[in-house]
Amino acid sequence: MLRIYNSLTRRKEEFVPIEPGKVRMYVCGMTVYDLCHVGHARVMVVFDVVARYLRASGFEVTYVRNITDIDDKIIRRAHERGENIQELTARYIEALHEDAEGLQILPPDREPRATESMEAIIAMVQRLLEQGYAYQGENGDIYYDVSHFEGYGALSGKQLDELRAGERVQVSEAKTDPLDFVLWKAAKPNEPAWDSPWGPGRPGWHIECSAMSTQALGPHFDIHGGGQDLQFPHHENEIAQSEAATGCKFVNYWMHNGFVRVDDEKMSKSLGNFFTVREVLEHYHPEVLRYFILSSHYRSPLNYTEQQLETAQAAVTRLYTALRGMPGEGISISAQGSAQELAEGDDPFVQRFCEAMDDDFNTPEALALLNEIRHALNRAREEGDKDKVQYLARLLPSLGAILGLLTQEPEQFLRDPRQAAAPSIVSAEGEAALSDGDIEQLIAQRTAARKNKDWAAADHLRDVLKKQGITLEDTPTGTLWRRG
Repeated sequence: MLRIYNSLTRRKEEFVPIEPGKVRMYVCGMTVYDLCHVGHARVMVVFDVVARYLRASGFEVTYVRNITDIDDKIIRRAHERGENIQELTARYIEALHEDAEGLQILPPDREPRATESMEAIIAMVQRLLEQGYAYQGENGDIYYDVSHFEGYGALSGKQLDELRAGERVQVSEAKTDPLDFVLWKAAKPNEPAWDSPWGPGRPGWHIECSAMSTQALGPHFDIHGGGQDLQFPHHENEIAQSEAATGCKFVNYWMHNGFVRVDDEKMSKSLGNFFTVREVLEHYHPEVLRYFILSSHYRSPLNYTEQQLETAQAAVTRLYTALRGMPGEGISISAQGSAQELAEGDDPFVQRFCEAMDDDFNTPEALALLNEIRHALNRAREEGDKDKVQYLARLLPSLGAILGLLTQEPEQFLRDPRQAAAPSIVSAEGEAALSDGDIEQLIAQRTAARKNKDWAAADHLRDVLKKQGITLEDTPTGTLWRRG
């Protein structure tokens, strides 16, 4: 029985989909004015795993992740660079897709863009005006009247008076209440604009997500996700405007992942303390970054350090090392398979994996189970239990795939150049890193030296490889190697 922590009710609740066997999920995506950083990676990885596990549990999932391609930040960045807005957003959308693919994120089923959803946005604003939830200010902007929505503040757990105490109405604004928020901004010089019944302009940020989510999934859907920083005011405002416009409940389960922190501060572009996804992936394999992200529960803060990444790298390396030379076929459990069917069997590893994931997607516990299977696999191999070895060698990557891990051939991962520690990529003499072919040639020379009982030469060749960050493992069938 899957239980999800619902940010709206502040407790874990049994997950019951609106339509049996089907899940509709919307996650707030990127505002495309810069490259994705590790904070964005956490959102993508967390909800990629949620979608993978729901599918593995037998649900038919419709996963929607939007792109915000018109926004104040985008306009400001384009003006700063003297660049066309469409060219700026197109470049960063392409970069977003490259980063997602690099992180082994499965693509969402739908990826609506704000600029392609203008008809739905304008229609929703029009309904809010007609139903008395919105008004036009003297400056031509359309505002949402928060005082007309009885449930405002439920998601953040705050009262209206408490929220107003921290707000101020700027002189330039024409809204009547400090908490009222803009739905439609009247056109300004040198800004993109779309025609509307109230004159040319562009949408506010909050209305974009309400329109895109309801257009893609209907007025009432199962799960809405995003970063903790979006809980207020963005998601609070989404609830207010969506439920006022449609007259029905907006979302059943709200999920928010915690911040990524650097030196106890939230990782963000405004603070300038962020690491882009592509910077990290230059030095670490995607599965290392995924393991690092999943090693903390999605609702907990995640502290970014090189040491934590190196710990994750060592953990993933141990998993792949255990699979080296093992059969890699799945055992009917995958992103498209059914974990629930296996959980109803008698395999304790699968049952415990499902129990962990059913407990609000407890990925740290799920990772611990993968490492238990690794230990069991190594023991079975030492004991010569071939049947158990074969089963566990298929089970480990099958469960790992639900987390987006262990998806490659072990040799491919273990020989990835990023597996070598950064200082070891260049030798002490300043020579370039060895290619795979160079490594194989040196190993062949070492094998010949050992065959001739020239132990000094064999040891020298091992030392040469070690300085290059190459680890050797002598086995009855030959010498295996990996970077790092």
